[in-house]
Amino acid sequence: MEEDEEVSEQQKRKKSKRVLLTINCLLLCLGITGGPLITRLYFVDGGHRVWFNTCLHSTGFPILLLPLIISYVRTRKPFFSINSRLLLASGVIGVVLGVEDYLYASGLANLPASTSSLILSTELGLTAVFAFLLVRQKFTPFSINAIVLLTVGAGVLALHSSGDLPKGVSTRQYVSGFVRTLASSVLYSFLTPLLELLYSKSKQPLTYSMVIQVQVVMSFTATVFCTIGMLINNDFKVMGREAREFGLGETKYYVVAVCTAIIWQIYLLGAIGVIFCASSLFTGVITTVMLPVNEVLAVIFFRENFTAEKGVSLVLSLWGFLSYFYGEYNSSPEREAK
Repeated sequence: MEEDEEVSEQQKRKKSKRVLLTINCLLLCLGITGGPLITRLYFVDGGHRVWFNTCLHSTGFPILLLPLIISYVRTRKPFFSINSRLLLASGVIGVVLGVEDYLYASGLANLPASTSSLILSTELGLTAVFAFLLVRQKFTPFSINAIVLLTVGAGVLALHSSGDLPKGVSTRQYVSGFVRTLASSVLYSFLTPLLELLYSKSKQPLTYSMVIQVQVVMSFTATVFCTIGMLINNDFKVMGREAREFGLGETKYYVVAVCTAIIWQIYLLGAIGVIFCASSLFTGVITTVMLPVNEVLAVIFFRENFTAEKGVSLVLSLWGFLSYFYGEYNSSPEREAK
């Protein structure tokens, strides 16, 4: 009888985790499609303050207080329960996240959204490498093939940058944006397995509520880092003027800012939730799956050119993803048992 109850409890936990994984996958998909588009919208319509836009990537963390309050009301467990070690580690990772956000925002300021998305397709392969080094993720020939294809796909864009310059952007600025976006991809690919390692090495049992608390600390630290950058760059002094000169109007300037903060926080919540429920590598898989959606939306909303080079790069990226997915399917326990 006790064994039946234990089996039933395990099944409930597995079902609950699948539901949680599904929700976080949806949040990740929403964030990864909306985040790059609204960030690009800020720059396309007259926004120039890179540090301000960077800060928006993390400053939306107060919205996470709502699920924490709900969790506290339901369970009556401590509102903030992570220990000092996890707190310190989350703070350090938050600073690195702030650097990554700056590289991404400054890169996207000089790149079309579709090109930026294709560069970020390298994240899957890079995440696989860092996951292997940090959490001993297993490699397969298909994973290696995916890494090669995704890297070559991004390289195609770099070799043909001159035909893809946004209005008012020089070739030098384009190349700088390309390099910064690629650096952002590398850094982010390192951060996700690092978070997975942090979860696995935690000495206190982790719950989803605690994962949200980790995100709050990370986002708060990243916001402090970016606020310092804004102060040094005098962003606060010119924001009012920039809002008045914004292409969509002053009111919509603040609407775009608020939406940017919310969407990127949704993305980060989805990402760390998927890491908690599955793995950092699966986060990279979901991000790559949404790549074609980013491409189509960027072409529709910003009337960007979908050049032959982008087409080749997109095919290579999708080929890389399919190679990885097929390899994971072949090596799954259920498949091997047949």
